Amino acid sequence: MKKLIECVPNFSEGVNMGIIKQITDVVEAVDGVRLLNVDPGKATNRTVVTFVGEPEQVIEAAFRAIKKAGELIDMSKQKGEHPRMGATDVCPLIPIANISMEETAEFAVKLARRVGEELQIPAYLYEHAQPNKSRSNLSVIRAGEYEGFFKKIKQPEWVPDFGPAENDVKRGATVIGARDFLVAYNINLNTTSTQLANAIAFDVRESGRSLRENDPITGKVLTDNNSKLKRIAGSLKSVKAIGWFIKEYGIAQVSMNITNIEVTPVHVAFDEVCKKANERGIRVTGSELIGLIPLKAMLEAGKYFLRKQKRSVGVSESELIKIAIKSMGLDELAPFNPHERIIEYLLKNKADTRSFNV
Repeated sequence: MKKLIECVPNFSEGVNMGIIKQITDVVEAVDGVRLLNVDPGKATNRTVVTFVGEPEQVIEAAFRAIKKAGELIDMSKQKGEHPRMGATDVCPLIPIANISMEETAEFAVKLARRVGEELQIPAYLYEHAQPNKSRSNLSVIRAGEYEGFFKKIKQPEWVPDFGPAENDVKRGATVIGARDFLVAYNINLNTTSTQLANAIAFDVRESGRSLRENDPITGKVLTDNNSKLKRIAGSLKSVKAIGWFIKEYGIAQVSMNITNIEVTPVHVAFDEVCKKANERGIRVTGSELIGLIPLKAMLEAGKYFLRKQKRSVGVSESELIKIAIKSMGLDELAPFNPHERIIEYLLKNKADTRSFNV
């Protein structure tokens, strides 16, 4: 049986479709690799690309894409709402079939070594590919972003795992690793306030917020006897979140990475943000999926919302998906086509002709 891994590189270009097309072209040129999804964002100036295949072919496609992105994207001129540190900001590998996380991590290391040595791009390992757990978290690695990396990369504790200890002016640095499947999910708010969006994000994300004296926003940050920041935990496990304003849509969003949808399903995250937003006088108007989602997550969401309506869950798969889309407002900002967003449908060899009009 074939081993399959998924690769979801994030490129720091979401406006120029000509550049994005040149990057995805080199991916599709590798035999045995299937491009599943290309999801550009103008305000974030970032494109999430998803492709699958056998490990050797996937890391070859990823290497070519990272090389092409470095040729086409100039980080000294790049701006966007999303945190970033390089032309290829992050490149995770995810085990899909007949392969362990340990094996997938080995392929991530192999890819990072090639990027560092052959392309001379500073490359950092993260998640399961990084043996040093003090620098395995993506947000910790990326802290300071592109602009701050010219100094950060010179610090002994931030020497790259591969490649030169010099931030590349044009290409920046990149992070490569192996991780579990995650869902990138943004929830739309009826406000333009980044401060309010961040407050809601801090309410729900697992890491919560720093504990402050008196005023929760302006008060002095409190520490314990070991000078470690005291924190108030958020309400959702396995969730990372920030708030931002998206000029393209004219709204603020709570932007989340749900790292384990078994622990916190998408529909639970949606309802919890609705609850926390309401407590602050804010309304959730819909949501936005970035990239792909497993079929199971959509079906569970459909059943969840039907149960809330005290309706039978004994309906067709397509009906459950329609309920999930409408209940979470996944089609508020753009049409939501299940055949383009649900990973199992994309992996089918032949097109599914069932209707999902919503």
